[in-house]
Amino acid sequence: MIGRRWGVSDDEVARAYPCDEFVTASAMQAWRGVTVAAPADEVWPWVTQVRLAPYSYDWIDNLGRRSPRELVDLPEPRVGDGFTKAGGLQAGRIVSVEPGKHLTATIMGAYLSYVLVPQGADSTRLLLKIVMQVNRVIGAGLSVGDLVMARRQLLNFKQLAEQHRS
Repeated sequence: MIGRRWGVSDDEVARAYPCDEFVTASAMQAWRGVTVAAPADEVWPWVTQVRLAPYSYDWIDNLGRRSPRELVDLPEPRVGDGFTKAGGLQAGRIVSVEPGKHLTATIMGAYLSYVLVPQGADSTRLLLKIVMQVNRVIGAGLSVGDLVMARRQLLNFKQLAEQHRS
């Protein structure tokens, strides 16, 4: 399916993700990944800020409101917390979290896991998997659309974490 993979290896696709526990018979699965030149403990706060804004193309999914470019002192995410905000409105909820390792949420019928995999002292693989029960035609369309938005989101997290190294 077009748009299923971006920036991930075969091993990263084959690994288990927390979102797999929530959708056992998915028709759409998509994986995205990026290497961030920062340790996981410096990437994690940016991932958790998804609770404030989508961090993708703000002019599309945040009604032109810019996602924060500085870290906000947020508490660690918890199961049941809101997942993100788009256009100022709450969307989705967090369904599983292991601070510093993964954040898993549901939004619009999809489940997604952001997974941080340390790569030595100064590098992190930031992986994202999305699963959803939909028919294959709709799944193909969603996968391509998500690729555009999720790619931008991961690249924004990468850029922000690298720029704000401590």
